[in-house]
Amino acid sequence: MSGHSKWSTIRRKKEKIDAKRGRIFTQLIKEITVAARGGGGDQNSNPRLRTAITVAKAENMPHENIERAIKKGTGELPGTRYEETHFEGYGPGGVAILIETLTDNKNRTTAEIRHILAKYGGSMGETGSVTWIFHQKGLVHIEKDDVDEEKLLEVSLDGGAEDVSLQGNIYEITINPSKFESVKKLLEKENFKILKAEVTKAPQSTVPVKNKKIAEKILELMETLEEQVDVQNIYSNFDIPDEILEGIA
Repeated sequence: MSGHSKWSTIRRKKEKIDAKRGRIFTQLIKEITVAARGGGGDQNSNPRLRTAITVAKAENMPHENIERAIKKGTGELPGTRYEETHFEGYGPGGVAILIETLTDNKNRTTAEIRHILAKYGGSMGETGSVTWIFHQKGLVHIEKDDVDEEKLLEVSLDGGAEDVSLQGNIYEITINPSKFESVKKLLEKENFKILKAEVTKAPQSTVPVKNKKIAEKILELMETLEEQVDVQNIYSNFDIPDEILEGIA
């Protein structure tokens, strides 16, 4: 387990529920607004908006919050205009980091991201320096409790999923982005409880991190970046062995 999957698992263990929900709601409102602005307010003809709404519902965001964000995106309600931008950099131990943001002030965000990277022994990279490491993948998370594993494997793999793995108490289903929607619908049809469904980015290669101090710095950096108000997604290619991770948690 590495990169995005590793950090997602660590994050679930470390975050306080209330703080996590507030931050996720802010991220999702931005994403829904930008998706609606770019592709319209009808989720049936706007795949990005449809995915954002699916994630929002999975996080129990109130329907009125979703509708308000859509209307801000379409211009029916006044709202902030966000600019999509990404930053490429390196963390302790030379791990690659890709940071996606939605911001209303790119200069401020750039300065803050640069400062955070430097504070934890990282650095900003040139455009194109790390994007090539990551490729898109669909991910669906399903809670392990009361799940018929054999049936989950059958539905997922027969439907076109690439892999099903158990990460703690969460089944993680990896899907080619082109088959993401169809596999998700099959899982919903079979009444599997989807905790999260998203198209994300996964590293094509990983960097082993076997030094505990470097591992601690990487996790501190990831946590601090995620707390930055404009950050939507963070991807990295670190691979921390479980025995070191258990000594940190």
